[in-house]
Amino acid sequence: MKHIIIGTAGHVDHGKTCLTWALTGVDTDRLKEEQKRGITIEIGFAQLTLPNGQTASIIDVPGHEKFIRNMLVGAAGMDVVLMVIAADEGFMPQTREHLGILSLLGVQNGIIVLTKADMVEEEWLEAIQEEARETVQGTFLQDAPMIAVSSYTGQGIQELKELIVRLVDGAQQRNQDRPFRLPVDRVFSVDGFGTVVTGTLLEGSMALGEEVCVYPAGRKARIRGLQNHDQPEERTTAGMRVAVNLSGIEKAHLKRGDTIAKPGSMVLSRQMDVQLMVLRDAPYSIKNDTRLHFHHGSRELICKCVLLGRDTLEPGETGFAQLRFQEAVAVKNGDHYVVRFFSPTVTVGGGVILNASPGRHKRADPQVLEGLAARASGSSEKQVTEALRQAGAGLPKRHDLAKSAGLTEAELEEALAELIEQGQVVELGGRFASHDTVDALWDKAVKFLGDYHRAQPLQPGMNRGEFRNKLLPSASPAAVDALVGYYAAHRGLRLEGPTIALPDFQVVWNSFYTGLKDQLLDQYGKAALAPDNLDDILAPFGKKQEGARQVVTRLLYDGALVALTPQILLRRDFYQKAVAGLLSLFERKPELLLAEFRDTLGVSRKYALALLEYWDSAGITRKTGDVRTLLKRPEG
Repeated sequence: MKHIIIGTAGHVDHGKTCLTWALTGVDTDRLKEEQKRGITIEIGFAQLTLPNGQTASIIDVPGHEKFIRNMLVGAAGMDVVLMVIAADEGFMPQTREHLGILSLLGVQNGIIVLTKADMVEEEWLEAIQEEARETVQGTFLQDAPMIAVSSYTGQGIQELKELIVRLVDGAQQRNQDRPFRLPVDRVFSVDGFGTVVTGTLLEGSMALGEEVCVYPAGRKARIRGLQNHDQPEERTTAGMRVAVNLSGIEKAHLKRGDTIAKPGSMVLSRQMDVQLMVLRDAPYSIKNDTRLHFHHGSRELICKCVLLGRDTLEPGETGFAQLRFQEAVAVKNGDHYVVRFFSPTVTVGGGVILNASPGRHKRADPQVLEGLAARASGSSEKQVTEALRQAGAGLPKRHDLAKSAGLTEAELEEALAELIEQGQVVELGGRFASHDTVDALWDKAVKFLGDYHRAQPLQPGMNRGEFRNKLLPSASPAAVDALVGYYAAHRGLRLEGPTIALPDFQVVWNSFYTGLKDQLLDQYGKAALAPDNLDDILAPFGKKQEGARQVVTRLLYDGALVALTPQILLRRDFYQKAVAGLLSLFERKPELLLAEFRDTLGVSRKYALALLEYWDSAGITRKTGDVRTLLKRPEG
């Protein structure tokens, strides 16, 4: 079933609470002060049963200018608004401010309700209707139905319910595929149950027993109980008013403005890139570095507004900005927000969060402005392209890319399929990169591999570990290996054992390196099983020492030399002789002493120990006390 939140909005004392009572039979002025003063201070809630049997939640928000902060909390969850205008007064300042706020929050459906129709003459009512229709031109209410009612006589109430049915049928269901999110508007304790929070479930669904995260603090809790309008539920879905009984967390650790959400689903941000629209009837422009009150969900914070690409936004203008905060706020890309002037606190604008976790920008960077325009376009493909541009060489996974682009995974899949088909995006084993990023990384790889081949002409290629560290030092090995596989398949990158080489690289043994190889193998042949340390062997080569070291490295790779330690190397034929000596001893008895092995080979303790420790580390022999046993035959 579709769950819809219907909200009232309008000037103080224009009859919002009475209208809610006439529709539902519930008095939403629950506070003594509200009942005494006759105005709504806190937001109130009631369940509305429509003529077709469907139920909806009504949020009654305060109209007085002193309680705009509370109005913003309620307005954040509205799907359909009843814009209330008293027939005896017409449009008033808070009516206009509420209309602006609802437009900024992305509300798209509404009914203009002229209350107190029983208190005015027909001619006056017609004039108010005309005024209302003119005032809402250019807003989401310009084509909205209009109806005159009286909450006291019941005039128009049934007809209003029928209008609501039609509007609810056409209202878009909140997305239930996203991770659940509930901005907290009330926190209290219930004897025998513990901590309870209430709010409007903006997206997703919550079920008994699920783990939740309290943002921005990051504390974890578990859902012990769920209610919708005092009725227990096992699962609640987007668009429902929900009371959540939480276990594992104290009331003192929660407050209005927190968000209850699926762990890992929100971005904690101290700065965000936004599209910012200044209301056309705002009393002030917004200048660069202006301090503003930022309203998002049920949270209010102070921020500094850094305008991008311009110095001032005048009333009616839209631009881009980066909002910066002293404390973290939990948001998602695509969220709506409202800003109010710092002093005096009047609503001046708002818009949409485009990038919840950007770096700091130069204010007039064309690339930044172009990227924000792409995000603001509403195109899923452009949002993915921009998210990948921001990620650069980060190679995000599906979940992270969806989060960064502000899309559901289903929306992401559709956009990725199109972009991959167009050749703009490359999939790398469950990770993604723009084609431009893949090209840029290839250019980087070609450069450092080329440098490596020139410096190490005898090596078949660079070690994979070194390649990963040079190409993408902060990425996981799996991510880089996926990229390497792509380059091997599409760019001819050559993979040989543990090494990586450019497609056209070939090892060439010229006369210089061939001569050094012959000298080194001859020296190691004369040394047999007791060679000098490598540094001592290379020292006499003088200026040719670097070339000789490269030859040694290549001989080790080819297996012509075996490194027992970094300094003790044996020629392969003498290493095989040592293997034969080891096996002959173990054929005679199951255990071996170091001295026996030393005497069999006719070498000093230093070289016998180097061989045995080499085999120990390779899992060929095992040392227990002073003796060794054979675990497996060594390869020659």
